[in-house]
Amino acid sequence: MDADTVVGTELRGLRQRRPEVSGTVLAGTDGLLISSDLPATDATHLAALAAASFGLGSRVADTVRQGEFRESVVRTSAGCVVTYPAGRNALLTLVTVTVAADLEPLHEEARAVAHRAGSMLDIRAHGIGGTPVPDAHAPLAVRTPMATLPTQLRRSTRTTWRRPPI
Repeated sequence: MDADTVVGTELRGLRQRRPEVSGTVLAGTDGLLISSDLPATDATHLAALAAASFGLGSRVADTVRQGEFRESVVRTSAGCVVTYPAGRNALLTLVTVTVAADLEPLHEEARAVAHRAGSMLDIRAHGIGGTPVPDAHAPLAVRTPMATLPTQLRRSTRTTWRRPPI
């Protein structure tokens, strides 16, 4: 059985077991859509927003040093949108139609599905096209000494422009 079939089965199974879940999106951490069964929402936009939410949540968790990011919950007047990490390079986002007073049973089941789907995607040969989350404390850029650049890319030392006489 291939990864796409297993992931699709996991997502459909979650919706069948949890009637409050109206749709699911599986996306890369880079915001690219992998799989979706959202009936009325543009899944590509939700995938991008989930990646942004994950990035912000991971950054906050790293800043306060209170452990790893577990989920992001957005409560609305008509339901919730919950995003979970799924493996190294994916995110599982659930859309619920009712505001659940206690989301813990849903969290437990959704985390298990995210773990299984993420493991399957991590095993897949070429991955999912997602980019890993960069180290928060890594340098922003690496400087290249001029001596290592090809001669064509070096700045010319001769003046190519002169100010006209006044």
